[in-house]
Amino acid sequence: MDWGTELWDQFEVIERHTQWGLDLLDRYVKFVKERTEVEQAYAKQLRSLVKKYLPKRPAKDDPEFKFSQQQSFVQILQEVNDFAGQRELVAENLSIRVCLELTKYSQEMKQERKMHFQEGRRAQQQLESGFKQLENSKRKFERDCREAEKAAQTAERLDQDINATKADVEKAKQQAHIRSHMAEESKNEYAAQLQRFNRDQAHFYFSQMPQIFDKLQDMDERRATHLGAGYGLLSEAELQVVPIIAKCLEGMKVAAAAVDSKNDSQVLIELHKSGFARPGDVEFEDFSQPMNRAPSDSSLGTPSDGRPELRGPARSSRAKRWPFSKKNKPRPPPLSRLGGPLPSPLPNGPPSPRSGLDPLAILSEISKSVKPRLASFRSLRGGRGTVVTEDFSHLPPEQQRKRLQQQLEDRNRELQKEVDQREALKKMKGVYEKTPQMGDPASLEPRIAETLNNIERLKLEVQKYEAWLAEAESRVLSNRGDSLSRHARPPDPPASAPPDSSSSNSESQDNKESSEEPPSEESQDTPIYTEFDEDFEEEPVSPIGHCVAIYHFEGSSEGTISMAEGEDLSLMEEDKGDGWTRVRRKQGGEGYVPTSYLRVTLN
Repeated sequence: MDWGTELWDQFEVIERHTQWGLDLLDRYVKFVKERTEVEQAYAKQLRSLVKKYLPKRPAKDDPEFKFSQQQSFVQILQEVNDFAGQRELVAENLSIRVCLELTKYSQEMKQERKMHFQEGRRAQQQLESGFKQLENSKRKFERDCREAEKAAQTAERLDQDINATKADVEKAKQQAHIRSHMAEESKNEYAAQLQRFNRDQAHFYFSQMPQIFDKLQDMDERRATHLGAGYGLLSEAELQVVPIIAKCLEGMKVAAAAVDSKNDSQVLIELHKSGFARPGDVEFEDFSQPMNRAPSDSSLGTPSDGRPELRGPARSSRAKRWPFSKKNKPRPPPLSRLGGPLPSPLPNGPPSPRSGLDPLAILSEISKSVKPRLASFRSLRGGRGTVVTEDFSHLPPEQQRKRLQQQLEDRNRELQKEVDQREALKKMKGVYEKTPQMGDPASLEPRIAETLNNIERLKLEVQKYEAWLAEAESRVLSNRGDSLSRHARPPDPPASAPPDSSSSNSESQDNKESSEEPPSEESQDTPIYTEFDEDFEEEPVSPIGHCVAIYHFEGSSEGTISMAEGEDLSLMEEDKGDGWTRVRRKQGGEGYVPTSYLRVTLN
């Protein structure tokens, strides 16, 4: 069944149907285009979301990346990013294979439909023109027949009239003959025109228009077939990315299963294990009786001005004993009206950092250690206020050992790379010497010399890091042993004060000193919980700079050290805001000197 046979009289219906088919094709193209925009916007939002939550630092510089939770989260973000890429691929395929192709095909269909309907309208106009000519010839034949009949009646009437002349009768007969001849010609013309019109009409309805309708039918069927293929492309574009999307989803499942809580706990230990020894037991100090002790009797000494002072381990362990407390800094010295420190009572500089208070003031100072304090000079310089040294002595022992080991491995890799490069250059030089046309052997000498210098430099660095690593490992081992020994020793019971104030105080002090185990030099140098309070760090292993004495200073107070004008000193600890700097003399000995008496240069 075809349109030319069954719909020969439905020209307007076929015209509306074909136009509806093209409109449907255009609507589908518009739908796919908007679908493409949705996919592109979805992919763009997914990529923005992934970029927002991806770590900003590289994985090798991010300590959090060592945790399986963070690794899984980053993997999920990467899978989501790949998923967004597949959505972009879907949008691209739909845009190229559906939108562009169907739009081009729709334009071709419109041109073809226009051509067919123009051909049909021309045939219809020709048929209408033939019908008009038929009508004209019919009307002329009808008019000529009436006139011929009228002329014949006039001639017959004059022939019967006795009063009419012979000339009038002949004239009327002649006129009737003429009219009769004209009517005969009109009849013949009408018959010929009718025959022509019938032939054209049969050709129009049985041949010409059916062919046009068949062409329109073929065009419409091809359009429908192409549109159906376009419908299939919509699902095909999705099916192409389904395997990769399935891999993305499977990767997310693998990332979820890769979370290892036990391993993360172990990683946290490896990252932040300090290696410090646990703090020792707090000693009982009796302040109920007057204290008249020599400066070197215990940790509470009495300097020359008669006031006790807090020094050494007591000063360090007081703030480091509580690992969960806030980081507190010592109270700054009082300021004068001009903003500077008050005039020093000593002739050579500011008050000694070792000068203390009476026992009640010491207890008050300890209780005030949790109050907010002004940031020290080291804190204002950046970070946590810790001076970064090349041997990583600013870090806890365990972290120092790990960093040194990492640096040593990096130097060994660089050294091996330089050695391999030097061997390659030597082989290349040998080839150039055997075959001079390949190159000049002398051109390789600078590079060989450069690699040799790099090898020597790296060897020195390897030796330096090996020495530092051995020292750090010994510190870690000593801290572990000291911690175990402290933990195993039971705490000493506090001694009660006897009635006699002077003699009993001296005896109790002697008993305490005899019962106390003198801490080893290594354990005194070992800091406790430096990551919780940078203001109470122990001495670094190596100097952090050097300084030159601008003025002469006589260290008369305990904790200070004398220096001569122009003397070179090693900087061991910066000024923490109290006006004193810790230095070491080349002849030996360490102590504090006024910061204003020095010209300091940091490493």
